[in-house]
Amino acid sequence: MGDERQRRRWEYWWIILHFSLLLFFGAQVSAQIKYSIPEEVKEGFVVGNIAKDLGLDVSALVKRRFRIVSGSKDTLFQVNQNNGIMVVDKKIDREELCDNNGACLINLKVAVENPLEIHYVAVEITDVNDHSPVFPEDEQHLEIAENTLTGDDFQLLAARDPDSGVNGLRVYKLSPNEHFGLETRDGGEDNKIPILKLQRALDREHNAKHHLVLTAVDGGSPPRSGSINITVTVLDNNDNKPVFSQDSYSVAIQENIPIGTVILKVNATDADEGPNGQVVYSFVRNLKKKVYDTFELDENTGEIRVKVDVDFEDTEVFRADIIASDRGQPPWSRSCRVILKVTDVNDNAPEVEVTSLSNLVAENSKPGTVISLISVIDKDSGDNGRVLLTLSEDAPFELKPSFQENTYSLVTNRNLDRELTSHYDITITATDLGQPPLSAFKTLTVQVSDVNDNSPEFTQNPLDVYLVENNAPGAFIFSVSASDKDLNENAAISYHIIRGDGAQNDMTSFLSINSENGHIHALKSFDFETLKMFQFQVLAVDAGAPSLSSNVTVNVYILDENDNAPVILSPVSTNTSGQDVEEIPRNVNAGHLVTKIRAYDADIGYNGWLLFSLQEVTDHSLFGLDRYTGQIRSLRSFTETDEAEHKLIIVVKDNGNVSLSATAIVIIKVVEPKEAFAASDVKSTVKDEEENNVTFYLIITLCSVSGLFVLSIIVLIVMQCSKPTDCSSKYLQDTNYDGTLCHSIQYRSGDKRYMLVGPRMSIGSAVVPGSNRNTLMMPDCRTRSSEEVSA
Repeated sequence: MGDERQRRRWEYWWIILHFSLLLFFGAQVSAQIKYSIPEEVKEGFVVGNIAKDLGLDVSALVKRRFRIVSGSKDTLFQVNQNNGIMVVDKKIDREELCDNNGACLINLKVAVENPLEIHYVAVEITDVNDHSPVFPEDEQHLEIAENTLTGDDFQLLAARDPDSGVNGLRVYKLSPNEHFGLETRDGGEDNKIPILKLQRALDREHNAKHHLVLTAVDGGSPPRSGSINITVTVLDNNDNKPVFSQDSYSVAIQENIPIGTVILKVNATDADEGPNGQVVYSFVRNLKKKVYDTFELDENTGEIRVKVDVDFEDTEVFRADIIASDRGQPPWSRSCRVILKVTDVNDNAPEVEVTSLSNLVAENSKPGTVISLISVIDKDSGDNGRVLLTLSEDAPFELKPSFQENTYSLVTNRNLDRELTSHYDITITATDLGQPPLSAFKTLTVQVSDVNDNSPEFTQNPLDVYLVENNAPGAFIFSVSASDKDLNENAAISYHIIRGDGAQNDMTSFLSINSENGHIHALKSFDFETLKMFQFQVLAVDAGAPSLSSNVTVNVYILDENDNAPVILSPVSTNTSGQDVEEIPRNVNAGHLVTKIRAYDADIGYNGWLLFSLQEVTDHSLFGLDRYTGQIRSLRSFTETDEAEHKLIIVVKDNGNVSLSATAIVIIKVVEPKEAFAASDVKSTVKDEEENNVTFYLIITLCSVSGLFVLSIIVLIVMQCSKPTDCSSKYLQDTNYDGTLCHSIQYRSGDKRYMLVGPRMSIGSAVVPGSNRNTLMMPDCRTRSSEEVSA
């Protein structure tokens, strides 16, 4: 532990030295920004967007190594280099972090490079009422003399509350009582000391101990509290006589009671303490000799024990007087009468015999099925020999008397369910009617055999599976699992795919399942661009006779992979690359639009987000390329010394993990204004003819798409009206397309929605209704037999 602290100390000083040198040699330092968060927030809580508040370019944060570089508490926070947002990395306890009642500040340094900038960030941790006032001990004992004068006070233990400000300790409360009050004194440094004041004289004989509860309450909302138990012991004088708990005692004892049994305990108390309060017991001296011979009295405890066997036929009642005396000088005493009645006993317990027993019963047995025959005997006579049988509670059995006395049948009285209870321990209690009654117990164990009355159950229905496209044919993709509450072969489950009718959208022919473990393999490779989702059902069948089954619907969502390279639309592409010749007059100004590279990518999300870059250009000062739109514009006016022809090689790349690209070549010829106008007229004529042809085909395409769209809407409305649904919105790709894919739609499986991703948007930006009038929102409706609807 010490080595770790030493290492962190050296790293800390190395960082300070490193950035001190950087600051000395020209690093820029900006003003400090400050955030405020409450303590105890969860991990991932957003503190603030540092990049936005500092005015930094979010797109350059990763390149500039945007990071936290110092601060003793820097492990409490993490900054996202993709968006500049700082979040809480682990739970923060203000009381543990800042051991004071002032402001709790965490100072951090944030650095970016190229050029180097150092920014200071202060995070204030505000207090929440997460601690209750705590006393140093659970209880406090005080001893106060009986003759203490009223008005005296006694200091109590003070509570402490780690919270600060309004959440700290505010008030003490004392439980209601007749003798004591409470005051609070200021102990300095926000300490409040409770004082116990005697308001009424004490009487030890009336109450020798007082139990109080002191409660400390803070000022939070809602308030928290802590308490301590206070015990006040009152010291007393000797001024009382022994007093029996009752003037006479009467008890019935059975004959044949064991020797040494305590049959009665007399009790006398003396309110005094010490020898004046110690009580001793004795028999009076004029009793019958039979009493002294049969019983003995413990002088200290008052217990009366049996010395010899007691016989009801010899003596039915014993009468004796007992004296209780204290050890004071002179002693005080008091007497009481004791009457001991001997009763006849029921000294034979019933006996239960099981004549026959079937310890295995099927769970589908009907009520009234006989399990066992039971007989009971008791050697006593009269009421002492009459026996009642009872069963343990919550057992689905009952006893039915037979035609023969003291013979019973044990039968079922309701349906059995092995899955709820697999066996029963039935306790039969036989109790006679003697006084007191005697009982005997017999326990029978009955096993419930299984029948196939439970179907296999899936833990979740439907199941959602996400599969990356271009999967290897024959590879394992996922597994299904069901459970059966039955036993043995009734719980042996086999799995089968419910095959479709062989239609074009039926994917079951391309799937195989292991009937024993439910592992599913794909027999073909799926392509996201042609299939985004399909659905099938798996049937689970047990091996019972007859067998029972259930099925589960599996929704398979195909996830996109970057397997399509960008395609150049303009200039016209032949081999994923194209070449274009553009003529512009020499007298154009800076910012003139020369041409625009148009491209698209069949993938979605980042895999379809295209960026344009100049790979080669004859003169970097003349032309510039917008990395997002593909527009080529002049950067300055042409001079007489500029070349008349320029070659630009443009690379279009997508943003997949392994980027794919295409190349376009643009030849720009600089001509005199008159030549440019003539060339422009000829070129515009050619373009008009091409555009007319394109317009014709576009009209046909739009009409077809519109018809399919109307048909899809009608189908969706019919399905919505005919099935209970659980719908969540999904958003499809923007139809307002100008030839260059500057944004795309990405499906997020965790959120069950499509996300709009593009160069001007953050990763988490969601397409919501109203965000684009050309965005089509389609319901993702799940029913018990849900089908894929794609547009």
